[in-house]
Amino acid sequence: MAESKGRPGSAGQRPTGGDKAVATQKKQYFRRKKVCRFCVEKIDDINYKDTKMLHAFVAERGKIVPRRISGVCAPHQRRLTDAIKKARNIALLPFAAAF
Repeated sequence: MAESKGRPGSAGQRPTGGDKAVATQKKQYFRRKKVCRFCVEKIDDINYKDTKMLHAFVAERGKIVPRRISGVCAPHQRRLTDAIKKARNIALLPFAAAF
């Protein structure tokens, strides 16, 4: 019988997101692979008292920057997180940004 009212045509007639991707081609930018800063500099222990270094891995709102953004390897990210948390507990780093 006839199609129900209010619904678009069959699935074959609906536009898909894939059509748009084929029609327009974006420039491909070369993305450099992120390398762990601690592995390159051969830093084994991350000191919680080194607030300048730790501040580089804390966002302006006070959050710890994730691995995918900072480029730090998993073992060093764990040590970095512990060091930041220790520095926060003894008031070397803020827990959150001041408003």
